[in-house]
Amino acid sequence: MRVFEPLIELARGLGTTFKIMLEKPVTVQYPEQKKPVKPRFRGRHVLKRYDNGLEKCIGCALCAAACPADAIFVESAENTDDVRFSPGDRYASTYEINMLRCIFCGFCEDACPTEAVVLGDNYELSFTNRRDAIYPKEMLIEPAPAGTLPTPQKVPPGLYTRSVPEMKDPQD
Repeated sequence: MRVFEPLIELARGLGTTFKIMLEKPVTVQYPEQKKPVKPRFRGRHVLKRYDNGLEKCIGCALCAAACPADAIFVESAENTDDVRFSPGDRYASTYEINMLRCIFCGFCEDACPTEAVVLGDNYELSFTNRRDAIYPKEMLIEPAPAGTLPTPQKVPPGLYTRSVPEMKDPQD
C-alpha cells in the first residue's frame, strides 16, 4: 500500500490542477476597473471637514502621539474669529504624514477626538522620490462641501465655545 501512496497523492494534485484549469479566470482590467475594497480597509489618510467647511482637526497631536511608526507631524496655531480654520482654540497649521513610515494600523484614527483623521479607501500610493512620500495637509484635507466657504473663515465672536463638538457613538 505504501508503494501506491505517492501515486495517489500525485493523482489528487493533478486532479486539483485540472479542475482549476477549467474554471473561468478572474481578471480585473486594473486602471479602468478598480476592485472594491472591504468596508474596514485602511488606505490613504484623509482629513475631514464639518458641513460648514471648517476643518475637524484641532491640532491636538494625539494622532502623532499614538502613531507607533512616528509617521505623523502636527504643529498647531491659534484660531481667531477673523481667521478661523477649526471650531476649537487651535488648528493644525502643519500636518504631515510620511507614507513610507506609515504602517496603516489605524491608531491615529482611534486617537482623534474629533474624528478628523480617517483612513480612506485609496490604495494607489506611488512615489518617484522620498520627498513625494510626505503628504502635507493640502494633499490630505478633503475639499470644502459645496456651498460653503473654504478655510480660513471669518466668524462672529463667541460662535464656537467647544473645541470638541458633541459626538455620537461610532456606527460600524
